[in-house]
Amino acid sequence: MSKGLVVIGGGAAGMMAAVSAAERGAQVTLLEPNERLGKKLNITGKGRCNVTNNADVQTLLANVPRNGKFLYSAFSRFDGRDTMAFFASIGVPLKTERGNRVFPVSDRAFDVSAALERRLKALKVSLVRDRATELEITSGAVTGVRGERGTYPAGAVVLATGGVSYPATGSTGEGHRMAREAGHTVTDLQGSLVPLRDYGLGRELQGLSLRNVGLAVFEDRKKIYTDFGEMLFTHFGVSGPLVLSASAHMRHFGKKTYRLEIDLKPALDEQALDKRLLRDFEKYANHDFCNALDDLLPQKLIPVAVERSGIPPHQKVHDLTREQRRELVQGFKHFSVEIAGPCPVTDAIVTSGGIKISEIDPKTMESKLVKGLYFSGEIMDVDAYTGGFNLQIAWATGRAAGQAAAEALRQGEENA
Repeated sequence: MSKGLVVIGGGAAGMMAAVSAAERGAQVTLLEPNERLGKKLNITGKGRCNVTNNADVQTLLANVPRNGKFLYSAFSRFDGRDTMAFFASIGVPLKTERGNRVFPVSDRAFDVSAALERRLKALKVSLVRDRATELEITSGAVTGVRGERGTYPAGAVVLATGGVSYPATGSTGEGHRMAREAGHTVTDLQGSLVPLRDYGLGRELQGLSLRNVGLAVFEDRKKIYTDFGEMLFTHFGVSGPLVLSASAHMRHFGKKTYRLEIDLKPALDEQALDKRLLRDFEKYANHDFCNALDDLLPQKLIPVAVERSGIPPHQKVHDLTREQRRELVQGFKHFSVEIAGPCPVTDAIVTSGGIKISEIDPKTMESKLVKGLYFSGEIMDVDAYTGGFNLQIAWATGRAAGQAAAEALRQGEENA
């Protein structure tokens, strides 16, 4: 009897690989130690699950800052719209929101994982609650998987154990260890889409949420990234969608310094902002300067903005000079936050780094070093911005790996 496919990891990439292989007629065993499949999937998008992005291949690639070209083939065969069609076909109605983010109509991540589970059952995928510990490799080809509870012979294996972010969901780095033991290179693992620590400003402004602001990231003194949206000050520093996306570009902590610059008034250029200040200052002409910014800034931000402007807080507004106003405009347009470093990788949404992509065939996701070994999802050295792009990587690479493994097994049977 021919050996089937063993998929290690019941997250987004692993479930998609198992479904895709089973749809092509492969006999599939899915190994997952957690009681629930899709444990990390169920907490994505604050429990709503940002399934994918309603985007074409070029848009998808533009949102993968690390090793995007590697994904060209996988995305070409399974882009955001293919993902949407797939989930609609297995009973998950979807909706597209701001930024082309796609969510289940129910706003329940659980509906996504439950539909995948039903599909696995319908395709007779054998689900085994076991933790894989070792790949069995003979003469350069994978022959099986050893787990804590048993051994599973295999003609092909898909390694889809995720990265090292959110270890409570089962992403513990075990897959990287197994890949290393099989001869693969694993690049440095660090958090991406991760909140950032500052030097105390966050504590001062804790709980302040800023909407519709511009953000620029400076590496040493060079501007490397800009974006627009919302962010949040926390007890440790800064977080929120803008900051998480910005963190994907900050890859050299320890070697380089990083600074964020917030444009608090992106809709106004410096000239228009100065006119706005003049109007407000006419209204508050006899007030102290520190009491004249209520119409311009959130209450919590005013003391910091006053201090940074260098203008005495109790100077009367009608005494302010053009030069002082200019300083204030600069402070509004370039509000800086010095960054101490990222929060730990365990707080990151995704892992940056992983199995070196030059050792993986981009069409099939098969290892170039071990015959019959495939990879999918976050275990590889690819990561993207927020907006459903990381899950799209999981779906597209899971699809590619599952289909290629099933095809290889079929050919193996025919040649046997």
